[in-house]
Amino acid sequence: MGQSPEIITPEDLLQIYALGCFPMAESMEDDTFSIVEPKIRACLPIHDLHIPKRLRRKVRQRPFNIRIDTDFPSVIRQCALARPETWINRDIEQLFIELHSRGIAHSIECWHGEKLVGGLYGLGLGGVFCGESMFSLETDASKVALVHLCARLDAAGFALLDAQFHNPHLEQFGLYQIPQAEYCDLLAIHKDDPTDFLCTGKSEAQLIMEFLGHKED
Repeated sequence: MGQSPEIITPEDLLQIYALGCFPMAESMEDDTFSIVEPKIRACLPIHDLHIPKRLRRKVRQRPFNIRIDTDFPSVIRQCALARPETWINRDIEQLFIELHSRGIAHSIECWHGEKLVGGLYGLGLGGVFCGESMFSLETDASKVALVHLCARLDAAGFALLDAQFHNPHLEQFGLYQIPQAEYCDLLAIHKDDPTDFLCTGKSEAQLIMEFLGHKED
């Protein structure tokens, strides 16, 4: 890990991700962050995401209004607040908000009425989506957001979903680990793939129905 320079631009951050690394701060109040390159990388399957039967039923019931990129700043802020010792400081937050304004970072949002109750965010590098963090204010909201993310990535032509570190909460979805060198090889292969995260022309309902269509009940 290396400490962040005094000034880092969104372009610098994209280059960091393109090299297979990512930023982490010690806390929300930290005025610096480290550049992390783990020896082992955790990833989630996209097309073959394992969705527990109970969660599949819940997704089909549409308990939340799923929105894309409508309130990215609130999503990243809630992700930071969700943990006592968050790795998202103000610098990381502002860099991602800028990348979102450029159409590179995205949020999947679960709304209950006019209240944001869960979601996740990450950034796209060609055919690689780097999942950053998620939060839930209502039961299963982040899990529902993850299923909708994979439905979108599958339809958009993404090849790899990076989850960074092993997380026991993600094991139920088929989380797997690969050496960092293998991750970097895959990143080099797919980082310039043409993809359409917004899945222009398809509704959220269409995306999730098509995605769940090949899953067993």
